[in-house]
Amino acid sequence: MFEKINQQMSIDFPTYINELKAYPWQIITAVLDVILVGFLIYGFFKLTKKSRAMQLLKGIIFLIIITILSSILKLRILNFILTSFMTYGVIALLLIFQPELRRALEQLGSSTFTKMFGIDKSLRNKTKEDIYKIVIATEELAKTKTGALIVFERDIKLQDIVETGVELDSIISPQLLVNIFVPKTPLHDGAVIIANNKIVSAACILPLTSDKDMVRGLGTRHRAAIGISKESDAIAVVVSEETGKMSIAKDGTLIVDVDEDALKRILMKNLVTDRFGPEQKKSKFSEIKKKVAKKKDKIIEYKKIEKEKKKEQENSQN
Repeated sequence: MFEKINQQMSIDFPTYINELKAYPWQIITAVLDVILVGFLIYGFFKLTKKSRAMQLLKGIIFLIIITILSSILKLRILNFILTSFMTYGVIALLLIFQPELRRALEQLGSSTFTKMFGIDKSLRNKTKEDIYKIVIATEELAKTKTGALIVFERDIKLQDIVETGVELDSIISPQLLVNIFVPKTPLHDGAVIIANNKIVSAACILPLTSDKDMVRGLGTRHRAAIGISKESDAIAVVVSEETGKMSIAKDGTLIVDVDEDALKRILMKNLVTDRFGPEQKKSKFSEIKKKVAKKKDKIIEYKKIEKEKKKEQENSQN
């Protein structure tokens, strides 16, 4: 099987160049081919940049370089071992990069039609209102040093996380959010999931990050926030029950001790601007209509002045 794959992937460059000379139009497909490959490599590097997979990727690149050098220097035994290992490296890559590949495919499969054709303005305004409500609730929780964890679903669905908690499917309100996290109540321990402009579920269990460098000095809520932001594109807001400080996790990174304005700004940027696009200013058509209306008013005023002048001239002649 691997031999067939190698035969299909191998390129006879002299023949390929001759084909391009004979059929110049194929240069377009060749350029497109290079651009697509470059885009895929860039996307993969961007996806793994902030994860442990980057270190593994560096190790694999190092092995490839050694394999090439062993072939050039005629180190037969070493080359045999490395090439044998590289033959089954595809399976190893699938196993190693399984979380990253899963996330990439989920993002690729997420619906982008709404971004292409635009979303109803009422949904945009509703999302902005919900963010204001959540920020109010978070600020209140921070004042009373009530521990809280709120997760915002984006393109990647969190149904498996939602199922670990208690389904609510409720309209977002500051009072309800504050009440959920009151200590010693049934739903206070766990995360609240916000999706489709609703409080979908509460008391949800999130995956904890295992990054030793990041978890030092962090509580379970903060570790869970980092964990869910690593495994999906979700954004998590945390309130510390010890300090009352607010933090926000995105793409596996935790921003600690954010104030109300910063929290609102980050949520608006990621949940409104990135989803619906920047808020459009008044359309050119409406501006043109206003200009035309102004010109009409000026014309009417000019005509009135002209009529008044004519009347004055007629009166003076009489």
